[in-house]
Amino acid sequence: MGMRVDVEDLVVRRGTFALRVPHLAIEAGEAFAVLGATGSGKTVLMETIAGAFEDYKGRVLLDGCDARDIAVQDRGIGILYQDYVLFPHMTVGDNVAYGLRCAHVGADEERRRVGDMLEAFGIGGLADKMPGVISGGESQRAALARALVLRPRLLILDEPFSALDPTTKARMHDLLRMVHRDFDCTIVFVTHDFNEAQQLADRVGIVLDGGLKAVVAADDLFDAAHDDDVSSFLGMDG
Repeated sequence: MGMRVDVEDLVVRRGTFALRVPHLAIEAGEAFAVLGATGSGKTVLMETIAGAFEDYKGRVLLDGCDARDIAVQDRGIGILYQDYVLFPHMTVGDNVAYGLRCAHVGADEERRRVGDMLEAFGIGGLADKMPGVISGGESQRAALARALVLRPRLLILDEPFSALDPTTKARMHDLLRMVHRDFDCTIVFVTHDFNEAQQLADRVGIVLDGGLKAVVAADDLFDAAHDDDVSSFLGMDG
């Protein structure tokens, strides 16, 4: 089952930048988009939830438990960054298996789960290939399989499709819908693309200038334009 995430009175400082989120509730099992311009604080918010930062004020609750009380490796969170780098010295299969090996999963179980993941993502024939000889779309699929092989209850994606060509991006959108349907996890993804947020998310949180400005249903995204900053960001200020 997907994980519920609650953020309460959060303040995260990174150098001269500060992110402030008074309240955010992400429901278990939903697809939630964090939409905003570059440098607005979207990634800082996601990394704080994932456990990259502990020096923050306020609370992050994972299924009602304070995240500070849960070791990062025990949080049940998978994360995929924009550059989705595969380990270049490992085969695709070994890349997908990496998390299982860190978790000391047995060899038979590892083979089964890696095989299942490769087939689920349509790259079953690439297990023995090196990352340098596969396409960008195939690399993205392999990276997504690696992030999901441990069956996280929360999957965080940081602008994972921004560097893809339109055709490959459309295919990856379909793949993400499959993940949401079949893997029973909460999905939170960072994007600056309005259309992507509307097409893939149940709800959208708009982050601008270090603050959470609005949370709306994806279909009602432009209803958030009553805020001047949001209106300007959405291109509705004139």
